[in-house]
Amino acid sequence: MTDLLAFLKSNPYPGRGIVIGSDRVYYFIMGRSENSRNRVFVKTEDGIRTKAFDPSKLTDPSLVIYHPVRFVNGSLIVTNGDQTDTIAELGDFRAALATRSYEPDAPHWTPRISSLLRPDGSFELSILKRGPGGGCVREFFAYEGVPAGVGYFISTYAGPGEPLPSYSGEPMEIALPEPEAVWAALNADNRVALYANAGGAVTLFNKRLGD
Repeated sequence: MTDLLAFLKSNPYPGRGIVIGSDRVYYFIMGRSENSRNRVFVKTEDGIRTKAFDPSKLTDPSLVIYHPVRFVNGSLIVTNGDQTDTIAELGDFRAALATRSYEPDAPHWTPRISSLLRPDGSFELSILKRGPGGGCVREFFAYEGVPAGVGYFISTYAGPGEPLPSYSGEPMEIALPEPEAVWAALNADNRVALYANAGGAVTLFNKRLGD
């Protein structure tokens, strides 16, 4: 089992990350460019969305403004892009992601990471990433009967680099830490925002708002 806090403290740039267990879900975003750092999480009727902190500095909204979290038909959808809406609209996690691919942000080709937590505590994780020759590699991981306090973590990147290296391997099995500890473990220069849902209690952390 990986120590998530130690991993995050040692990794200055995992990019965007999902932490999921049967009783809680976290989603964080990090940024290196001004466009990526110029964001906050705000609550919506069924989840959250990203919003430009200073709209005058928003240069390209296509991959930075989206709904990371939506609660639909009793299930919690969390992703790093507008595939949240695709999953919500089609109502089938795998079928929805079969219509999507990695992000078109050469040279990084950022993976799309997604999760679905069902009312019975079972959940799925997925990563869509660029494979050899430019094809899309689609990986899915399904979990049932995971005890409270145990979760799994996946991120877009393995760490810093040029270009940024995609996450590889299975999601990390972890002991679920408290939201404040996750926020504190993220690199202070690169962290942007964190969504934490612990047993239905939602907390948002936003660097641009002083958190």
